[in-house]
Amino acid sequence: MGEELERDLGLYSTLTISMGAMIGSGIFVLPALGFKKAGPAVIAAYVLAGLVVLPAALSKAEMATAMPESGGTYLYIDRAMGPALGTIAGIGAWFSLVFKSSFALVGLGAYLLLFVPIPAGSVTLVALGLGALVVLLNISGTKQSGSAQAVIVTAVVLVLIAYVVNSGFVADPARYQPFVTDGPDGVVTAAAFVFVSYAGVTKVASVAEEIADPGRNLPLGILGSMGLMVVLYVAVVAAIVGLNDPAVLTNGGPGGDTPSLTPMADAAGQLFGGVGVVVVSVTAVLALTSMANAGVLASSRFPLAMSRDSLFPESLQRVDARFKTPRNAILLTGVLLLALIAFVPVVDLAKLASAFQILVFSIINVAVIAFRESGIDSYEPSFHSPGYPFVQIVGLLGGLGLLTQIGTFPLVGAAAIIVGGTGWYLVYGRSRTDRTGALGAIIDARREQTESSAD
Repeated sequence: MGEELERDLGLYSTLTISMGAMIGSGIFVLPALGFKKAGPAVIAAYVLAGLVVLPAALSKAEMATAMPESGGTYLYIDRAMGPALGTIAGIGAWFSLVFKSSFALVGLGAYLLLFVPIPAGSVTLVALGLGALVVLLNISGTKQSGSAQAVIVTAVVLVLIAYVVNSGFVADPARYQPFVTDGPDGVVTAAAFVFVSYAGVTKVASVAEEIADPGRNLPLGILGSMGLMVVLYVAVVAAIVGLNDPAVLTNGGPGGDTPSLTPMADAAGQLFGGVGVVVVSVTAVLALTSMANAGVLASSRFPLAMSRDSLFPESLQRVDARFKTPRNAILLTGVLLLALIAFVPVVDLAKLASAFQILVFSIINVAVIAFRESGIDSYEPSFHSPGYPFVQIVGLLGGLGLLTQIGTFPLVGAAAIIVGGTGWYLVYGRSRTDRTGALGAIIDARREQTESSAD
C-alpha cells in the first residue's frame, strides 16, 4: 500500500517552502500583537526568538541529512527517543503546524476585507474556501505545490523589500522611543508569542523524501531560509513600528480594543499612495495562502510517516496512483484545518501553535544528542551541527525559558496534546511497535556496562 514519493523539489523550492511557512502571519499579523506586549522592542523579540530557534534548525538540518524521509520532527524524535515520545511529538507537531496554517487563513480574512467588498461575517467562509483549495492543490502534486510556492514567495519578498526601502523615507524616528516599554520581561514574553513565526524553518524536513539531493539541499534550504527570514522580519517589523501610530497597532483590531490584524496595511498609503493598502493587502493574501499551503504540505507528512511506523492506521500511508501524493493524510489534515478555522478564535490559534512548537523545538535538541551519544551505525549525517553539544543545550534551555512566558491557556493546550498523544500510543501504538530508539540503545549500553562491572 505504501509507496515512495517522487523527489521533485530542488534547492529553490526547498528555500521557498521553508520561507513560505514563515513569511505569512509572522509579518502580516503578529507584529501588532507583539508590539502590545513589548512596544518597539518587539523588533528585538523577533531576534531573540530567532536565536532560540537556531539550535533546533542546526539540529534538524543534521538529522534530515541522516534520514531524508517524510516525517521530519516525528521521525527524528521517534528514532532518537522511542515511539512513545515519537507519537506525542508527531501528533503535537501535526496539530501545531495545522494551527499555524489555520491562523494564516483566518488572518487573511482581515486583509481581504480591505479591498474586497464582502460582509465581515463572510470572512470565515472565505477562509474555509481557501483552505479547501489549498488541500486540493496539495493532493494534485508536490511539484505543482512547490512551484506555486516559489512564485508566490518570490513576489511577496519583492513587495516586502519595496515596503522596507520606502519606509526609510517616511518612518518617524520618535516612534522607536522609548524602545523598551515593558522591561526585559516584555521582550521575552513577546519573543515567546512570535516564536511561531519561525516554526516553518524546519518543516521543510517533513517533505525530505521529496527533495532532490537532500544532503545538499536540506541544510542549505533550512539554514538559508532561517538567515533570510531573520533579516526580513527585523526590517519589516522595524518599518511597521516606525510607520504606525502606537495606538493603531495596539487598539486597531476588531472592536477597537484589540491589536491590529492588518499592521502592514495600516500605514501602506504613506508608501505606495492611494493603491498602497490594496498592494499590501493583496500581497498579504498571497503570503498567508502560501503559508497555509506550506503548512498543509509539511504537516500532512506526519500522519503519513506515523502510519508507516504502525502508529496511525495503514490507510494514511496510501499514495495516490495519479498524483503521487499521500492523499488520505492530506485529507485528514484538511479536515482538521477547516475545523480549526470554523471553531477556534484566531489569537488562540497563534498561542497554541507557539506553545507546542517551543516544546518540540526544545526536544529536537535532545534528539540529536541522543543520536550522537548512542553511536549507532545507521546514523550517518552528511551535515554536522557546529558547536555540539553546547548549541543544543543552549537551545533546550532557551526554549524552556520561553515556555514559561507563554501563558496558562496555551500551556494547558500543549498539556492536552501530550495527554492525548500518550493515550493514543497506549491504546493503539504500543501493541504494534517494539522500537526503542537511540536513547534506548544508550540505556542498554549503560546497563551492560554496569552488569559487567558488577561481575
